[in-house]
Amino acid sequence: MSKIAFVGLVLALLVTACGGTQEPTKGDLTVFVTVPLSGFQANGGQTVVGGARLAAEHINRTGGVNGYKLVIEALDDESDSDVAVSLAEQIAQRVQAGARTLGVVGNLNSGQTIAAMEIYRDLAINIVTPTASNPSLTLSGYRNFFRVNASDDVQARVDAEFLVSTLQAGRVAILHNDDAYGIDLASLMAAELQKLGVTVVYQQQIAIGPPEPSPTALPGRPLYYPGIVEAAVAQAPDAIFYAGYEVECPYLRYDLAQIGAQEIPFLASDGCFLSAAIESGETLHAAEFAAATESMFVSGFSPEPRATVDSAWIRDYQQVDFRNPDTYSINGYLAVRVLAEAAREAKSLEQSIVADALRAGTFDTIIGPLRYQDNGDLANPTIYIFQVTGGRFVQVFPTGGGSK
Repeated sequence: MSKIAFVGLVLALLVTACGGTQEPTKGDLTVFVTVPLSGFQANGGQTVVGGARLAAEHINRTGGVNGYKLVIEALDDESDSDVAVSLAEQIAQRVQAGARTLGVVGNLNSGQTIAAMEIYRDLAINIVTPTASNPSLTLSGYRNFFRVNASDDVQARVDAEFLVSTLQAGRVAILHNDDAYGIDLASLMAAELQKLGVTVVYQQQIAIGPPEPSPTALPGRPLYYPGIVEAAVAQAPDAIFYAGYEVECPYLRYDLAQIGAQEIPFLASDGCFLSAAIESGETLHAAEFAAATESMFVSGFSPEPRATVDSAWIRDYQQVDFRNPDTYSINGYLAVRVLAEAAREAKSLEQSIVADALRAGTFDTIIGPLRYQDNGDLANPTIYIFQVTGGRFVQVFPTGGGSK
């Protein structure tokens, strides 16, 4: 098994700082990044693109990929599976027409990734998702699919153990979004809890997307999911688990605060590990939303960026994306890095050879070594759990993490 180290990047940066340079000279090599860039999940997709662009910047400083300059082309899948398929078909046409392509980073969501893989599965390029976590993706026999995040079966197991061992929950209510991600993760979570002897006292899905206030709510104190949160709390759960996104999460927490149930421990899934989940911006009830998210727990597929990278990495990120890194910036960065380092190790751009290098390599990354199983899952996935404290994500599992 080969050891693929990033030491070359550090040495090259030192050379560059002293006036040296390593410019790629063979032309452009494209990585397509297909994520939501508009709509309610735009922030998440944009952070992936920012990380991907930074990875390309760092790679190009050290000669590119086998002499080619890495170029990131971001495409908006609008969080829509039909759009994701259309983009995949466009990419397929370009690849088949001879466009020099290293691979695809995408999609953000499992639903869009599952749909797009029906096109990509027969295409001679590799796909690395930054965040799609549905277990079926690596159970489908794809030879060109990989991820840099844990799958939902791992997340469900770790989150269930945290609820039981750390939060001492014996009765849990499960809320989830009505998409493939929410439905499947909720089912996996219920199964893991039941293995641990926990009673799932309530399980209910909610519509994906920003909710409207209930027409029966009191003026000035609206509820957004009144029947659902009230029914969940009525079952006297020791904890509430939510499988969904940063869009709906603050509304759920706000509702719980309004009915006096904010103190019930609340654990949200990785889809809520974005600043937007705890910083409500121009929302009508921004201060109340921010206060309501205090003390909730959130699981994630990567550590918090500022607790992980150094100041130089953050400065570089700000220069390519013109803002601070957020949760999925690291995932976007990692996805491009492993693709590039595998191609460098293989000394080839051919899909099957690069895929073999991905499966054979150990990649030393900013979050530690990554290794792949044959099916494209990580051999050593980690789930991180955070608690919102003082308006920041503070890592509480594994212990020893930082804050945002």
